[in-house]
Amino acid sequence: MAFRSRMRDWLLANDPAFSRLRQASRITTTIVVSVLILMAVHYVIVPLPPAAYGLAASLSIEGGLAVRDRTIAGQRVTRIIAVLVGVSMIWLASLLEEYRYVSDVVFLLIIFLAVYGRSFGPRGFAVGMFAFMSYFTGAYLRPTADQLPALFFGAAVSATVAHLVRTRLLPDDRYRDLLRAAASVQRRVDQMLLQLAEIARKPVLSEVDRRRLLTAEERLKEAVLMAESFIPTENRRPGPEPGLASSDLVVNLFDLHLAAESVIVLSFQSMPPPALVEAMLARDGERIDEEIARLGEAAPRREETVKALLWLRNVRQRLGRSLAKLTPVDLEEPPALEGRAATRWKPSLADPALKTAIQITLATGIAMAFGLMLSRERWFWAVLAAFLVFTNTRSRGDTAVKALQRSAGTLFGIVVGIVVGTLVGGSIYLVLPLSALCVFLAFYFLAVSYATMTFFISVVLSLVYSLMGVLTPHLLQLRLEETMIGSIAGAAVAFVVFPTRTRTTLDAAVATWCDELTGLLQAARDGASGLVLITRSQALDRAYRDLAAAAKPLGLPWQLVTRPGHVRQALAIFMACTYWARVFARRVGTDADVEGTAFKDDIDANLELVQSVRDKASAYFYEVGRIGGPVDRHLPISRDDAELGLEMIGVSLNRLHL
Repeated sequence: MAFRSRMRDWLLANDPAFSRLRQASRITTTIVVSVLILMAVHYVIVPLPPAAYGLAASLSIEGGLAVRDRTIAGQRVTRIIAVLVGVSMIWLASLLEEYRYVSDVVFLLIIFLAVYGRSFGPRGFAVGMFAFMSYFTGAYLRPTADQLPALFFGAAVSATVAHLVRTRLLPDDRYRDLLRAAASVQRRVDQMLLQLAEIARKPVLSEVDRRRLLTAEERLKEAVLMAESFIPTENRRPGPEPGLASSDLVVNLFDLHLAAESVIVLSFQSMPPPALVEAMLARDGERIDEEIARLGEAAPRREETVKALLWLRNVRQRLGRSLAKLTPVDLEEPPALEGRAATRWKPSLADPALKTAIQITLATGIAMAFGLMLSRERWFWAVLAAFLVFTNTRSRGDTAVKALQRSAGTLFGIVVGIVVGTLVGGSIYLVLPLSALCVFLAFYFLAVSYATMTFFISVVLSLVYSLMGVLTPHLLQLRLEETMIGSIAGAAVAFVVFPTRTRTTLDAAVATWCDELTGLLQAARDGASGLVLITRSQALDRAYRDLAAAAKPLGLPWQLVTRPGHVRQALAIFMACTYWARVFARRVGTDADVEGTAFKDDIDANLELVQSVRDKASAYFYEVGRIGGPVDRHLPISRDDAELGLEMIGVSLNRLHL
């Protein structure tokens, strides 16, 4: 029981709301159950072709990843349409098997339509992915016309199992997921305090320890943002209403994040007593009181750090009380708004969806040509790699990173796969459970590392090849070469055709961040309420997260444009400004002395600074040497919070101009 509790705590601390665990379990369960059903039919009723298993497995994965409709009814409709489209693609691939050049051109056309279909919402994305994977499976496995009923059966079984797993076995539950996310928030606060207690015992705060604390705070922010995503506020309701249990929870989550950040910021100036931090970890009220009494007349900076810790303790207690009052009814979504009027389709190269479709089609065409030169039988891996390296990328830098990750994951997966595949010797009793385990691990780590996901999928394929009796080093080497062809083709096209430069993406991210900060300051100037400002501050948090993601390619070793240290320094200033904006948003509605001409003049001055930052945008990340050093001053949190927050927003922005 103790081990189970520790394991649950570890999972919550590393996987808020068990979201990664649930996604991996859904996909793995769908594949296993679908394959078992097909095997039962194969041995009891009628033999099924290998293509039926391949199609069921690939569509099981897409059924777990691509179907994103909000309602169960919507998911059901999407799966039905996707299965019909998928079987049609299989039939088309089978029909054109004798006409290889025509089939290749049709494949490229399907790729173009599948990618462009993403612009039509979640259903378009899902149907497009089903169409691509089905034609890919049909062209790769080459089923005959008489096998089409078996393939339809395999696709239908996969879709049915995926739907039942998603809606019955492992359903989404907003209330349960929020409670898990809140528990994850508390675990990550404990992890932060545990590191703080350890670091506080050291005589000097090193740069490594500073980064450890900042990383712990970033992990806490991820959990808070996930918890907030389960609360139907912002665009899903006209606005957060004071007094609602869900609105109280929004405020308490916001305060907890702010209090934890304050502990980190103030600890950089003066570390708290380690014994006090340990007492807070133990939630021992008597020990906490004893440690506070033992402090006596502490130095001002340490006193502020202690006050921040006590504030964090109080906020955690308030969060627990607000969760206790929450009911599932408080989290119900409002009725869906009327759909937007359909707009006429006007093809234009200014349309990002059209440009992306052209990019991916061209990349897969190049991969197809060079892949065919290498192998007439295995060129499909090159096309698959070129197609997938564009998924969830923002810029050409992102695409290059993903291409490197896919190639590296494939390389290491093949090395391990040869060893494991040889050891199991094609035993079905070993291959099937090992394959299921690797599939689970692949999609558990998908959100963390694309390379890790690719590694485990490569191991799975090696196990399948061993089961089929075709596992050879030459075959796996060929797969690696085809994967590298597709990855290189994708990266090359991303850099040459309609390139979305990292700098362009970063410009847009900085502009969005500045717009959110401007909206927050302007709302405060206009006398907006506290909850409105909190909502705007949360939007600023999300904008900073997008900004950090946009800057990520600049911080990699292969990036020669700038220095990773300088990128981190610029991001640290934007992060600090986001923090002080949070302080400002939380306190401006409660401070009585923040009204008047001087207050509005300070806001106007900051608005001018924000506009100057917006004008220069990504230049701060590229021009080394223009970032100012940190401000060494006492930063009290116990008084003048709103004015201090406003002042420090200006101080942080000014550091960008030194």
